[in-house]
Amino acid sequence: MSSTAPVPVCSFFNNKGGVGKTTLVYHLASMAAELGVKVLAVDLDPQANLTAACIDAERVESLWEDPRQTIYGAISPLLSGTGDVRPVEVQLVSSNLSLLAGDLRFASAEQEFAQQWPNAADRQERAFRVLSAPARAIREAASVVGADVVLIDVGPSLGAINRVAMSTSDFVVVPLAPDLYSIQGLRNVGPSLRTWRAEWSERRERNPAADLWIPEGTMTPLGYVVLQHSVRVDRAVGAYDRWIRRIPQEYAESVLGESGVDHVLAEDDKHCLGLVKHFHSLIPMAQEARKPVFALRSADGAIGAHQQAVSRARVFFEELTRSVLSRLGVHVP
Repeated sequence: MSSTAPVPVCSFFNNKGGVGKTTLVYHLASMAAELGVKVLAVDLDPQANLTAACIDAERVESLWEDPRQTIYGAISPLLSGTGDVRPVEVQLVSSNLSLLAGDLRFASAEQEFAQQWPNAADRQERAFRVLSAPARAIREAASVVGADVVLIDVGPSLGAINRVAMSTSDFVVVPLAPDLYSIQGLRNVGPSLRTWRAEWSERRERNPAADLWIPEGTMTPLGYVVLQHSVRVDRAVGAYDRWIRRIPQEYAESVLGESGVDHVLAEDDKHCLGLVKHFHSLIPMAQEARKPVFALRSADGAIGAHQQAVSRARVFFEELTRSVLSRLGVHVP
């Protein structure tokens, strides 16, 4: 990691599950890697869905048996009170794409993170070591692989684990579905981000250990992505249409804290990074092949109309990935 050009860390977060968040992170990371950007994908979701998307079950099982192979293994000495962050081995997914694997045992950190959050306000050094542990593990892993960008999959929760996970982040992308639940999710995510950002900033100033690196945790909103919307002749249809129309104003008010926002369509909203269409049967096909949709081949079952959809997916995800990387300040070779 260059000291003159810090590696941007971007989390994908919404407390509404099932919107396609992990699929989005996986596809953006895969496309960025194809474009020649060195990517570190990080799985901070205790469900470890990103890990399952990247590597097969047998390999995952072997990782979980070795404490040096996952994010939980990296921070477990701190959780048990026996040491500090240990170096973790990242997994090579493809050329330019590495994974800091998730672990279901990461959920056990919830109580410790919750206890140490108020202790940090009291300037207790152990609190800062515990709360900064995921960020320090990520920083070390990014340095080892020479990452240009770090993309983090965060679970759908407003609990202590995600409060710490978000403190690792410079930027936040909010994945959404065009439905009532995502609208409500924005109303929860926005205030939580503002509160966490303010509380973390206050705590950083109280770190008593001058030699302990602490992430800035600016959590700057980068924008939102609407996933799995149905389209007909370039226009969202049915109930989806009314929810998509409500997203720009709700995002501006709830996440950015802006009031009196003029009505704007999502496709014209500067905060909308992209509208991802539903790829229907291509998604399970891609999951079976353990590939992004845009990389499917005839041998994977993508023939006829499917192959045309694959080509369209490639064009779309390249455009979306370039847009996200540009906003992150990442140069595409």
